[in-house]
Amino acid sequence: MRYDFYSSISTHSTIGVKTIKDEVMSDRSIKVIIIGAGNWAAVAHIPAIQRHPKGEVVGLTKRKIEQARKMAADFSIPFASNDMEGLIQESSPDAAVVSSVAALHYEQAKIALEAGLHVLIEKPMTFTLEEAKQLQQIANKNGLHFLISCPWHYSTHAIEAKKSIRSGEIGEVKMVSELFTNFGLGLYMGLSWDEIFGNHPNPQNIGDPYVKPGLTSYSDPALAGGGQIYCQVSHAAAFLSFLLGQEPVEVHAKFDYMDLEQDVFNVLNIQYESGTIVSMASCLLPGFTDRQHEIRVFGTRGMILLELWKGKLEIHDERNNVRVFPELSEEEAYPMFAPAEDLVDTALGISDNGSPATLGISAMRVIEGACESVRTGKNVIL
Repeated sequence: MRYDFYSSISTHSTIGVKTIKDEVMSDRSIKVIIIGAGNWAAVAHIPAIQRHPKGEVVGLTKRKIEQARKMAADFSIPFASNDMEGLIQESSPDAAVVSSVAALHYEQAKIALEAGLHVLIEKPMTFTLEEAKQLQQIANKNGLHFLISCPWHYSTHAIEAKKSIRSGEIGEVKMVSELFTNFGLGLYMGLSWDEIFGNHPNPQNIGDPYVKPGLTSYSDPALAGGGQIYCQVSHAAAFLSFLLGQEPVEVHAKFDYMDLEQDVFNVLNIQYESGTIVSMASCLLPGFTDRQHEIRVFGTRGMILLELWKGKLEIHDERNNVRVFPELSEEEAYPMFAPAEDLVDTALGISDNGSPATLGISAMRVIEGACESVRTGKNVIL
């Protein structure tokens, strides 16, 4: 299904970005390459682009050429390579999806942006804030669309909550509480997919994985950057800036590592530009206990209750009048195809960038500051 994210104009969108000759070209398709074609590319990005009437996946890269060729054959993609620059020359794409391990995001996105390609980058955006800012500078310099892959930015409930906040419906936002949990604790322990999920291989109801993640993809800091702070807080922190339209300015954090190399349980206190204070808690769950992405926004004239995993939204005013929105289906609540579809639409010039990479930069401010806070035991000014 298609998602109605065209009505949402992000306050972070870059003004003056080129939209391919600044006109909607009805006979033009957008040719996309997939860089680091792993499981999420197989179940989300490639299907999204291939079902788009103006999208075309023309190539992919994987580290092992045999695996690249097999995946290309499985998805009827003409070019397969283990050489990104060679693939760009060979396939002449308009855009790229960077969906490799986090350690490669900066280098690969830099190559794509410098080659003049619009880019959708997976989270975490980079390992450092400076790297993230450098990528955005290249995109701005070359007049390119640059998106961060965060499906919740396209949820109709998220967009409605953002509109409510920006319109002043609940008054001045003073406080936010965010609880974000997900399945897969064993990933940080270096366990195999089968050991973690057993008879439940599809925790997001997306079917068996096309490619099971390597044992070190999440457990090795050299590949992942960090544990929960990089893997999942990158989502949660980007969403806060999406929702509030503000940048974080201060953070204090505590991590628990469960005697692993990677952080597992995170608690962050964050302050934003207007003075809004945020309490964030996040972890990966053992087994299949109930997961949450609950956000409560407290304003001077009301509050918002948003449960993103469960597709629930309520807006309460100061007289306790409650607007309860229709519950979203699981597919609607987590629109996993939307980022790649939006890459095509923004490249065509028929949509605004609904999830700009500036939100990934905001997340990197929180991530880097939180890691410094844990190291020093102090508040960190961002």
